[in-house]
Amino acid sequence: MLFNNLDLQQPQIMGILNVTPDSFSDGGSYCRVSDAVEQALRLAQEGATFIDVGGESTRPGASCVGSQEEMDRVLPVIEALRQASDVLISVDTSNPQLMLESARLGVDLINDVRSLTRPGALEAAIQTDLPVCIMHMRGEPSSMQQQAEYTDVVDEVKSWLMLRLQQCVDAGLKKEKILLDPGFGFAKHLQHNLALLAGLHEIVALGQPVLAGMSRKRMLGELTGKDVNHRDAAGIAAHLLAVQQGARILRVHSVAGLKDALKVWQAVAAADRNLLGK
Repeated sequence: MLFNNLDLQQPQIMGILNVTPDSFSDGGSYCRVSDAVEQALRLAQEGATFIDVGGESTRPGASCVGSQEEMDRVLPVIEALRQASDVLISVDTSNPQLMLESARLGVDLINDVRSLTRPGALEAAIQTDLPVCIMHMRGEPSSMQQQAEYTDVVDEVKSWLMLRLQQCVDAGLKKEKILLDPGFGFAKHLQHNLALLAGLHEIVALGQPVLAGMSRKRMLGELTGKDVNHRDAAGIAAHLLAVQQGARILRVHSVAGLKDALKVWQAVAAADRNLLGK
């Protein structure tokens, strides 16, 4: 599977770089440009194919950030990181102006939790001609958990993504440049997240590359009883399950452990193929 010249036969890791004061896990840690770039280079060295730079927290209950403030947080980091490395850069934003400015600075992917629904976002994404990840969410982060009601969460998320995919294509976004994200933790409670992970192959069957992001999320804390800074082992397990269902981009805070786990998974998968070939 090729996606924008990136081979997705094997899963790729997207390292999270929050340049925010209030993200649920690492808020305030990388607000200085030098600290952010240092962390990005560390994630890339550990094995991240993408660095996902975000300037607005989308944790449950988070408030929206003004357009200029978000750009002031994100653009200097993208510019400095592009100068320092050729690692693929994703911009985590719903802001159409930031999409356009990020594209000018050389980002490789737009990652929008609101699926290009803000005024002007779809048009901006089309103008950049960049790949885009669209994600399932209901409402806004500030209120989304109040809308976490489903009869069949897998079917409803799948149907919504199919509809939004078609709307984006009809508007002029190239289908071959669209990734899908089921939105673990966004307007979803624990049982919804578990059902979605178990049925992720149905989202994969839509034929677009699928991104899975469960790193340090509440669902892992509810399962393990661990606080946000001690959920990486659970996250590795969850993301390996996503890979087995067909996910090909994994968005995580801690790259090194998942990279090692993927090496084991890939080795076993290769051995299994060799046995089948005998």
